[in-house]
Amino acid sequence: MVSFLLKSVLVVVAVFSIFSMAQASDLDILSDFIVPVGRAIDGNLFTFNGTRAIFGSVIKKFSVTKVGKAEFPVLDGQSVSLAVLQFPRGSVNPPHTHPRAAELLFVIEGSLEVGFVDTTNKLYTQTLQVGDLFVFPKGLVHYQYNSNSNELATAVSGFGSANAGTVSLPTTLFATGIDDQILAKSFKSDIATIHKIKAGLSP
Repeated sequence: MVSFLLKSVLVVVAVFSIFSMAQASDLDILSDFIVPVGRAIDGNLFTFNGTRAIFGSVIKKFSVTKVGKAEFPVLDGQSVSLAVLQFPRGSVNPPHTHPRAAELLFVIEGSLEVGFVDTTNKLYTQTLQVGDLFVFPKGLVHYQYNSNSNELATAVSGFGSANAGTVSLPTTLFATGIDDQILAKSFKSDIATIHKIKAGLSP
């Protein structure tokens, strides 16, 4: 009886694990591509022009233009997406993670200070110039910073998922309603300091 119960529990755990893995990655489609409802199948289906406005635009704060399946539906099932990152002088893309994909960043203008932290809390950093690439492993906390006070920086990032997801640590920690007391204790600080941080994140 105990053996039967143990086997049953193991089967349930295995099925749940498989289901969880399936939900944490892109669809493994059984066709060449997925056609969004109501769309004609022609060259327009596979074309995205929402990035045209980027070129020649004037930006005053860090800006990211995402091209995932939400913006370009035909990417669904293709396990690929892209983002264009624009950094004014001295701007930063704050520490964040992409839970469903690694990121391959390619610098096309200026220079960037980049880094990520692994699961042993070791920090890896690099200064990137035009033409350099850097990989941020899947799910790890990372950042990019344009430390140059005279030049803009631009990078293009590719992801191994049509929906890589982004978890911004400042926003997740200080703008989602986590109790101030919990945050103060977690950061060995006080509630007044937590309030100042939250105020700094307000638009």
